[in-house]
Parts: sequence; structure tokens; C-alpha cells
Amino acid sequence: MEHGELKSVARILKEQCKDFVQGIFCFNPTLEKCVVTVTRLVLPSFADIIYHYKCRMVSKDISAETMYDVLHDIEYRKKWDANVIETFDIGKLTVNADVGYYAWKCPKPLKNRDVITLRSWLPMGNDYIIMNYSVKHSKYPPKKDMVRAVSIQTGYLIQSHGPRSCTLTYLAQVDPKGSLPKWVVNKSSQLLAPKAMKKIGKACLKYPEWKQKHNPHYKPWLFPEQSRLPSIPLSELSIQHADSLENIDESGLSEAKDERAEGSDEESTN
Repeated sequence: MEHGELKSVARILKEQCKDFVQGIFCFNPTLEKCVVTVTRLVLPSFADIIYHYKCRMVSKDISAETMYDVLHDIEYRKKWDANVIETFDIGKLTVNADVGYYAWKCPKPLKNRDVITLRSWLPMGNDYIIMNYSVKHSKYPPKKDMVRAVSIQTGYLIQSHGPRSCTLTYLAQVDPKGSLPKWVVNKSSQLLAPKAMKKIGKACLKYPEWKQKHNPHYKPWLFPEQSRLPSIPLSELSIQHADSLENIDESGLSEAKDERAEGSDEESTN
């Protein structure tokens, strides 16, 4: 994606974030309240049901710069994201675009999901934008024990409100490639999405100390000359269309007992 085109897409995403009305999560040491709405959309250009997620977190003790670093730092994500099964960068396209793999745990007894995405990022004044969409890469086909999901459009907007305050808005249009039970949709909106935002907030608070002990000056998302990724020619990639992947009908599955009795969300980031 050319720089001018990237800026245009980023502006569109920013406008979509401004139109946010569905849920706000305020994160600070004394206030932990979250209201999130998950909307099921049927888009004219897609045969499947598309899940449209919107969530916003207002952070009173976290700078926009720290939030941006946490969302980029793949090694740190392995420490705080308890849902990650495997994640790694595949290669870079430009100084602010790369391709990566992410696999995550789904509520039992659903099959776990994975995705290959082309990710772009762009600072815009005091704000930051990170966005991605699904692509295909011949060296990383769907796995037998995973369901290959599709990110139609996913984005983070980080808006600075001073040296120690920011707002994170998350938007996603996702095709999970399957018919999901109603309890999964309800759990996503009432528990999983708020819990994920809370984890990001807590991870941000611990990041400066963690980073001082783990390659403190290595931030290729800020300093592209530090990148160790191989270059990928655009010809090796293609858009991942949802209709080319297998649909899995999981609508009749019941929630596992250990999922209903889910415990603490505290993870170590040492």
C-alpha cells in the first residue's frame, strides 16, 4: 500500500472511530466499568455473517506512546495475552507495513482460530493508527487443527490527551468462518471484549519496567532501520476471501463447564 493510499485509509478509519457510540471502558486504578456492544452484520457482499465489534477504553494513567508500543511489541504480547497460542512476524512490505500470523484460543468446545494479516501503521499528529486485513500466503496455508478466520477490517485508533492520558478505540469486522452459538456472541460482548481491554490497560502499566529488561531500545515500529524481517514481494500475497475457506457449523455446541467457571485474568509479565 502506497503512503498516500495508507493515509486515506487511515483517515476513513479515524472517521469511523469518531462515530463510536456503542461502548466505553474507563480504565484507571479506581474505576473498572465496561459496556460493550457486539453487533452481528450481514453485509451485501458477503454470504456469511460478519461480526462487527466496537469498543473504546479511556486511560487516565497511560500515555499514547506506551499504548502504541504495547500493541506493536510482539514479544511482550506473548507475556500478557493469555489467549495467544502462537504469533510471529512473517516479513515486511514497507517501513510501516508487515505480514504476520496470529492464532488464539476460543471458548471451549469451539475450535481455535488463526489468521494471516497484512498490518499497516501510521502516526497522525498526536494520534496513532494500526490497521490490518486478511491475506493469503502460500507458505502458511490453513491448518487442520485450526479454523482460518478472516479479518475484513480491523483497526486501533490511539488518541493522546496529554503526557499520561489516552483513548484507545478498537473496531473490527471479522468473519469467524462458522456459525457460532448464541452464548459465544453474548460472552464476547459481556465478558471477553471488556476483559481484553482491561488486560491491555494493565499490560500498558507494566510495560515500561518490562521493556527496560528486554531490548529497551529495540522498537522497529518506530525505527524501521532496526527491523530484522525479510522483505516480502507483494506478488506473494493475495486477499483472503472468506468464500474460499471452509465454514464450520458450531451453533449447536454448549459451553464447557470449565469455561463457565472461568477464573482470574491475572497474568505474569515478568
